[in-house]
Amino acid sequence: MRIIDIIEKKREKQELNKQEIEYFVTEYTKGNIKDYQAAALVMAIFINGMTDKETTDLSMAMANSGEILDLSTLQETIVDKHSTGGVGDKVSLILLPLVSSLGVPVAKMSGRGLGFTGGTIDKLEAIPGYQTGIEREQFIKNVQKIGISMISQTLNLAPADKKLYALRDAIACVESIPLIASSIMSKKIASGAQKIVLDVTVGKGAFMQTIEDARKLASTMIEIGKLAKRETVCVLTNMDEPLGYAVGNSLEVIEAVKFLKGEMPEDVKQVVLELGSYMMQLAGKGNDLAENKKQMLEKIENGKAYEKFLQLVKNQGGDISYLEDIEKFTKAKYIEPVRSDKQGYIQEINSKEIGKLAGILGAGREKKEDAIDPSVGIVLAKKVGDSVKTEEIVAYVHANNEVKLQEAKQNLKEIIKIVANPIEKEPVILEIIK
Repeated sequence: MRIIDIIEKKREKQELNKQEIEYFVTEYTKGNIKDYQAAALVMAIFINGMTDKETTDLSMAMANSGEILDLSTLQETIVDKHSTGGVGDKVSLILLPLVSSLGVPVAKMSGRGLGFTGGTIDKLEAIPGYQTGIEREQFIKNVQKIGISMISQTLNLAPADKKLYALRDAIACVESIPLIASSIMSKKIASGAQKIVLDVTVGKGAFMQTIEDARKLASTMIEIGKLAKRETVCVLTNMDEPLGYAVGNSLEVIEAVKFLKGEMPEDVKQVVLELGSYMMQLAGKGNDLAENKKQMLEKIENGKAYEKFLQLVKNQGGDISYLEDIEKFTKAKYIEPVRSDKQGYIQEINSKEIGKLAGILGAGREKKEDAIDPSVGIVLAKKVGDSVKTEEIVAYVHANNEVKLQEAKQNLKEIIKIVANPIEKEPVILEIIK
């Protein structure tokens, strides 16, 4: 078998068979296929697309390129949750302890943020002492012991995906639905999940800018799930404005703690309950979604979800005194309000621009090796559709650099758009695809 023949076949819009895809993934991972040859094939896929079978074969080949985590010793259905990325997305910090408190085992490997999107691992590491890089045996023991463990992707899972993703980024081939779908699903399959709930974000602060593209991505991932015998549900959620109020690492941990104590921003609440109700259903903990949501709210009201979060953090070396007293978190040197210069209604808070602004302040990274400042970020005081008076506070900037502080305050006045007439708020949950 020769890579040049595979490139030619895909260039001519023909379907690649399983053996050809496996040959490409295996030999490219080993370094026997050069980057320029892989780039030619990836570009042909980007232009000509892939069938559902090709996309599934690619997902499975990438999943099998490294370790496959065996979670069968847990002797329960493992349901994984994944988000396609967003701004202010602290859902995993809230949702996973919450469903664990309801008896759904959580074995979660999360990523770091890159660019304008935030990463769950960066947020967990904002809690002093929390260990994200633990070994596989300890990871499984943690789930057996307390029903939950959340770690970074330290294992050798889907190494072909890491290599292909870097290549796609370098040759402007990121925005391909078959390649995105196979990237996500290969990691989920390799991480041992039997069932998967996906939060497919849509809008300005998401990878999928339109509902049509989000539907295509969701449908492709569901087909991969079926062919790979992994039941998958996709929840399409709105990411035009940041989720919740806080954007920044310790700031989002604080918002998550407040949520678990009952202070629930409406948009975060809707996403958490929707995803959680499907996680419970897939785990066999209840088919009635409304009843599942009711049980989740009860676990917040009786403090069991918050207790599970404390248990998770303590079990992985974190200092829970920071969660018990959120004032202990290191504060930014400058915390200053941004005031509205006119009266009206919030028309837009562009998620992507807010994410980029938080990144400039130090809350995110452009390159993987960049250091993150957990204390900085933006806390909104208003959401789209809210009324606002002249001189009323619309946001707070948390900064450790005075120049960046002033730039952020000025930029926020442009990002937060105010109009004279009332604005109808868009729904948070856009669609369910399964």
